Amino acid sequence: MKKRIFTLLGLIAVIVLFYLGFSTYPKLDLISGFSAKSIASGHFMDNRSQELIENGDNDIDMIDLATNTIVENGNFATASVYGFKERKAIYRKGLGVTLIDSDFDETKTYEVPNRTPVSNILAFPYGNKEPKDTVFSNVDYAKLNSVVANAFDVGGKKDKRTRSLLVIYKDKIIAEKYDSGFNKDSKILGWSMTKSITSAMFGVLQKQGKYDIYKPAPVAEWTNDSRKIITTNDLLHMNSGLEWEENYSTICDATKMLFMSEDMSRAQLEKPAAFKPDMHWNYSSGTTNLLSGILRQQFKTHQEYLDFWYLALIDKIGMNSMVIETDMAGNYVGSSYGWATTRDWSKFGLLYLHKGNWNGEEILEERWVKYSAKPTNTSKGKYGAQFWLNAGGRFPDVPREMYFCSGFQGQMVAIIPSYDLVIVRMGLKEDPEFDFNGMLSGIIATIKK
Repeated sequence: MKKRIFTLLGLIAVIVLFYLGFSTYPKLDLISGFSAKSIASGHFMDNRSQELIENGDNDIDMIDLATNTIVENGNFATASVYGFKERKAIYRKGLGVTLIDSDFDETKTYEVPNRTPVSNILAFPYGNKEPKDTVFSNVDYAKLNSVVANAFDVGGKKDKRTRSLLVIYKDKIIAEKYDSGFNKDSKILGWSMTKSITSAMFGVLQKQGKYDIYKPAPVAEWTNDSRKIITTNDLLHMNSGLEWEENYSTICDATKMLFMSEDMSRAQLEKPAAFKPDMHWNYSSGTTNLLSGILRQQFKTHQEYLDFWYLALIDKIGMNSMVIETDMAGNYVGSSYGWATTRDWSKFGLLYLHKGNWNGEEILEERWVKYSAKPTNTSKGKYGAQFWLNAGGRFPDVPREMYFCSGFQGQMVAIIPSYDLVIVRMGLKEDPEFDFNGMLSGIIATIKK
């Protein structure tokens, strides 16, 4: 009898192990892919140690199962899960890190964007010299410093996980703090804040008279079906009606795109229509990478596409630390892979705070800035043109006019026009785990209008 019981228990254990192995195995590609990409980017883009990355960026359930290796002289990193599904991510100066597959030709020559460094004659934000100390009589600095300090963990805790917090009032830094291991020169991944950069590139093209966002999107594969009426405006507003699943806790369209696709610009392009355009809001990183692919079509050469993002916007406003990484096909991963220092992320916010004007030069038209912050029809006041909004009251104690770039794990560039404020927070916890409402409203309360 006991023998039968032990046999039955053993059989059940085998079945359970088989089930767990079968159900988890498809995720291994994503786990090792995420880990390899994260390790390589953190190390080669920001010179972080493997330990710092594993205890920070990769301190995520399941991702922490990966075993990682950095090959310094080869400019790459690998990751696997118990020896299974090894993935490789390579670093190329100018293009950042790319997660590759076994078919990728690493010996092939590649083009890199031409960059234009900003002059160091001027102080931040219009140059890279250290800003002069400025004291505003209407700012309660003691209270402000307390609010800022409260956004960070103390005593080894991991409750808030803020890496940097920068507050800019009337173009002047009034508060700036960094967690251990980070400083003003640290490049930090903005994740989906990169979507707002992608949107701005269409604003530049529109200003130049080279693109009309209200015309049907130039996607050849859609010309003979119902998708032919989808406009770039619909795509910018995440309102195309195309199928898409974005759920980072499982295998979905977004995770397969970011960690499996060779050409990320096609992931959304190939999806069928589930709704008519402008009838159903659905957040989609695939849509933004499709937009990046559409941008690429506007140039005769790949080199022109690579240069455009930097020469027309990024370097023009002095975001010289920024690098937007590419996929295997050479597209900028406009949905997710923009890296920059906290100060450089703030410059992007300041461009919008100043209605598209940068130190006297119009980079974006004011109407584009207003367009970016106007609620999408079906988003209930929470989304504009690749920007998140507070129009629907997501943060109840923060002005409804606030709009912001937002990224995975709580990256934020908040723009609050009536207070002349830009607030940048980079970290590893997002709303509601991190109290953004309390942080933002607390900062605002220290300024007397």
